[in-house]
Amino acid sequence: MQRGNPLRSAVDKRLPRIAGPSGLVIFGVTGDLARKKLLPAVYDLASRGLLPAGFALVGFGRRDWSKEEFQDYVREAVQARARTEFDQNVWDRLADGMHFVTGAFDDDAAFDALASTLAEADRRQGVHGNWAFYLSVPPERFAGVVHQLDRCGMAKPAEGQWRRVIIEKPFGHDLASAQELNKVVNTVFPEHAVFRIDHYLGKETVQNILALRFSNQLFEPIWNANFIDHVQITMAEDIGLGGRAGYYDGIGAARDVIQNHLIQLLALVAMEEPTSFSPRQLRAEKLKVLRATSPTGPFSETTARGQYTAGLQGSVPVVGLREEEGFDPDSKTETFAACTLEINSRRWAGVPFYLRTGKRLGRRVTEIALVFKRPPYQPFYPDQTNLLTNNAVVIRVQPDEGVLMRFGSKVPGVGLEVRDVNMDFSYSEAFTEQSPEAYERLILDALLDESSLFPTNSEVERSWEILDPILEYWDEHGEPDEYEAGTWGPASADRMLEKDGRTWRRP
Repeated sequence: MQRGNPLRSAVDKRLPRIAGPSGLVIFGVTGDLARKKLLPAVYDLASRGLLPAGFALVGFGRRDWSKEEFQDYVREAVQARARTEFDQNVWDRLADGMHFVTGAFDDDAAFDALASTLAEADRRQGVHGNWAFYLSVPPERFAGVVHQLDRCGMAKPAEGQWRRVIIEKPFGHDLASAQELNKVVNTVFPEHAVFRIDHYLGKETVQNILALRFSNQLFEPIWNANFIDHVQITMAEDIGLGGRAGYYDGIGAARDVIQNHLIQLLALVAMEEPTSFSPRQLRAEKLKVLRATSPTGPFSETTARGQYTAGLQGSVPVVGLREEEGFDPDSKTETFAACTLEINSRRWAGVPFYLRTGKRLGRRVTEIALVFKRPPYQPFYPDQTNLLTNNAVVIRVQPDEGVLMRFGSKVPGVGLEVRDVNMDFSYSEAFTEQSPEAYERLILDALLDESSLFPTNSEVERSWEILDPILEYWDEHGEPDEYEAGTWGPASADRMLEKDGRTWRRP
């Protein structure tokens, strides 16, 4: 059995992936992420029988809660958002291992109490000293929490035990801050014990990129510059800031999405075939392609950024960014970002990778489109193929997970007319199994020490090296362009591609 294989099914009875004795401590357990994603994911893992019988869940926060009040809070989150059906027996077993510690991140007494709580859970539930610490807190709090874990001895395992830290993005706001953050964390936790969450890498469709490429002879021979004209990677949202104005201002679309999600997708699409799917081999190939990646200039022509104005989202009128509650109307923070990257390798030389993301766009969609070159010769009259566009393979990450292939086909009839048709594979139609949520897989993988789907500090820092020159250019040159809510971004984004005779794909 190959260890660390991200394609291995969590429900395959021949390859069980059940966590051994362990516990999870969530810092920031009262926040939106924990309530909407983490706590339901923990229950779903328990419901699927993937957690040990004595699993312990410890919450840390400012609320003055008893154990019973914490249980009520978790139950409410689970019943509202869990993917699996609520089962009282599953809940009773999970709730028995729940604990809550009240305190702030700079409160020595609270962390002393946390250490005592973990020791008690070790004795009572057989955790065996194996703890994962989930930092669902702002990056400026990482150092304080990590220092306290070190001070109380909770970061250092005894012989035969393990301790791991799970960190939510953002991993800094530029290269220098990312390096400082990694230094702080690695001073206490060795790199092999650090799990940086990029929830996109936990999505089933993202992992299917590896299966699509490396299990099919159909695709790999044409997955290169000889056949592919360009690649588009899009993450579009139809929502606005949604009450996150305080967090979002100063961060923006590029830092929030391109630096982590989209560059990671680029790495999976463009990497060479690993010798195995072990964490070491997979990360080595990803890092190799990221080191060959650089932004394409001049940035005045190859990048675009924008802020949404009032418009219609579907048929509903919505306000513009500057009218959003809590947002500084003088801010230059972008809600749309697009850039052009190139990969200096034999496989990808000359193939531009266009990355874009934005809020208040036409619809919610994340996809990767590999657009192929035109045939060198076509024995048709121009009017027979005037509706034919470039062939494409489109990997739909969300919401309609699947793979689409676009190619030309003859229109039925006595004449000869060729136009585009789509061959569409849908996960929901092809498989009866329900895909686990990304956080289910990632939390379980952290407990199992399966690190293939977690970016290393080298990947994080290299991603910032790629993006930083663009951010510095934007800081020095003017303000973001405007685009109407419900459209697909500013006109400058269209000009990025039009100058080379290309257009953005409309999902």
